[in-house]
Amino acid sequence: MESVDKQRKHLKRRENPREARYLTCSCSQRLPLFQNDAIKDAFVDQLRLVKRTHSFWLLAWVVMPTHVHVLIVPDIPTTTVPMMLSALKRRFATIVLDRWRQLDAPILSRLLDKAGGHHFWQQGGGYDRNETSADELQEKVRCIHNNPVVAGLVERAEDWRWSSASAYKKMPYIGPRIDHISLVGYQQPSRD
Repeated sequence: MESVDKQRKHLKRRENPREARYLTCSCSQRLPLFQNDAIKDAFVDQLRLVKRTHSFWLLAWVVMPTHVHVLIVPDIPTTTVPMMLSALKRRFATIVLDRWRQLDAPILSRLLDKAGGHHFWQQGGGYDRNETSADELQEKVRCIHNNPVVAGLVERAEDWRWSSASAYKKMPYIGPRIDHISLVGYQQPSRD
């Protein structure tokens, strides 16, 4: 596993216009930092804000106890993946870590690095893969939405509140607007 992680860290990501990116961001030490519903809700709020302030298509997303997945198409050069991820992860981590400091939350001792700083997110770039075909996109959407089912959190994907699955089923939905895959390459991304 270590050689796979080292290999992944040295891969170059391509910033190609109109090309989808499947991103996974893991919690520090893969701890279940998203167990609390309020923390999951705060992440959804931050995703909604970043969707309003940055130009990208949001095709699918899910918040799991130890990680999040997002499938996006950045509107290059206006918004790149590093720009979007920085806006999403940094602000969210600051909010959560500041709140935990106010509460003197016991979890903080597990999130310390050698220099004494706290980290919500796993160090490194996370999983990042370019998706180039419609079949790959459909597969990633299914994979993202089925994560909570596979993990035994719900029986049906659309029952997991912290996911875009219910938007695809045209059910009540709490997240940012989802862009349909067919729009990619034809229209400007929405900001809402």
